[in-house]
Amino acid sequence: MLDRTYIRENTAEVRDALENRGADVDLDEFLELDERWRELKARGDDLRHERNQITKEIGKLVAEGKEEEREEAIKRSRELKAEIEEVEEEGVELEEELRERIHEIPQVPHESVPLGLDERHNVEDRRWGFDDLRDLPDEVTPHYDLGEDLDIIDEERAAKTTGSGFYFLKGEGAQLEHALIQFMMDIHREQGYVDVFPPIPVKSASMRGTGQLPKFADDAYRLGGSNEEEYDDDDLWLCPTAEVPVTNMYANEILLDDDLPLKHQAYTPNFRREAGEHGTETRGIVRVHQFNKVELVNFVEPEDSYDRLEELLGEAEEVLKRLGLPYRILELCTGDLTFASAKTYDIEVWAPGDDMDDGPDEGGRWLEVSSASNFEDFQARRAGLRYRPERHESAEYLHTLNASGLAIPRVMVAILEYYQNEDGTVTIPEPLQPYMGGKEVIEGHEKVGESALGAGERE
Repeated sequence: MLDRTYIRENTAEVRDALENRGADVDLDEFLELDERWRELKARGDDLRHERNQITKEIGKLVAEGKEEEREEAIKRSRELKAEIEEVEEEGVELEEELRERIHEIPQVPHESVPLGLDERHNVEDRRWGFDDLRDLPDEVTPHYDLGEDLDIIDEERAAKTTGSGFYFLKGEGAQLEHALIQFMMDIHREQGYVDVFPPIPVKSASMRGTGQLPKFADDAYRLGGSNEEEYDDDDLWLCPTAEVPVTNMYANEILLDDDLPLKHQAYTPNFRREAGEHGTETRGIVRVHQFNKVELVNFVEPEDSYDRLEELLGEAEEVLKRLGLPYRILELCTGDLTFASAKTYDIEVWAPGDDMDDGPDEGGRWLEVSSASNFEDFQARRAGLRYRPERHESAEYLHTLNASGLAIPRVMVAILEYYQNEDGTVTIPEPLQPYMGGKEVIEGHEKVGESALGAGERE
């Protein structure tokens, strides 16, 4: 969250940030509440000072034997006590309201972020891998049809067991998923990341700490309650991203300068309702409610965070480079930034199976597989993440960053389509072959059950 003093002293900058983000926040109302809170605080200080003076005066009046004046002073002291309690009660209510309101104010974008209200205004930074594309079939089969043909992706049976937006991976599909997880984690270990395997349910406090609540409650899966009900710290949510538990594992702690930079990686399953995307991507594994990814979370000193963002982007890119998958880097505009981010780069891999209007000249489409973001001290303030520059110095808020390294289903989509062969098999990228027992090609297998038979055979 933003600091209240910062909002108060930089109102024009915050107002511009809200406009550039297209954020619907009543800043004037927030400032009016803050002004009233400060007036109450000043009034309370004045009343307590007056009561302290009267208390001292009562002692003198007792010593001097001035009974009538003492009674008047005691009466006034009681009046002041009642007024102080009233002011403090209103102040507590205002403080709570301000705390809730400030959680609705998004991060101020970094000055280098391009202006724009939506994804159409994102800026392409660079592309990789298009100078030496492999030979593709004349018509690339989309991953959802190919997965069904090879019997490695089964959406129909997942809809039966769980619901739409979920899927089974089978045989070489499941092997490929496991291979990608281990491959990614091995790369990030080389880059100095320490493995973390976090709990999957997370508290409301943790969701607030990273900015998922209250903004994105409708996109998350809540355990044991309706998303419309008021939530508290006893609520649990299914992890929407490992960013939540890993960032909050140091909540309300003070790290030391020697601890930083701290780099953690975590593989988790992730759960999202995708409430804002109803009716889109109804086939395939591009937009689903459960998916695996490896998340990279960094804790750094403030002066290092933007250099670290560029390095973090490169660490996530390395996965696609080793897999030989073409991709591009986008710098997100102000209106497309996530709630907590000050600056974000998206990595989009090229999947040639579906020819979309916004795809490259070669056809196909772009799939976002990572967002590398610098949150500056926004999450740190919400979660109480601090560090001590020197052991004798006061603790300060550190900066947090994260990136997916990478979102696995969409990488799998890119592999199935980009490494597809004319005969409908898929060449496994060479770096993944050791993780799949030396297998070089995904050939699929025979389907099971009556559904595998033709109409005539079933009769």
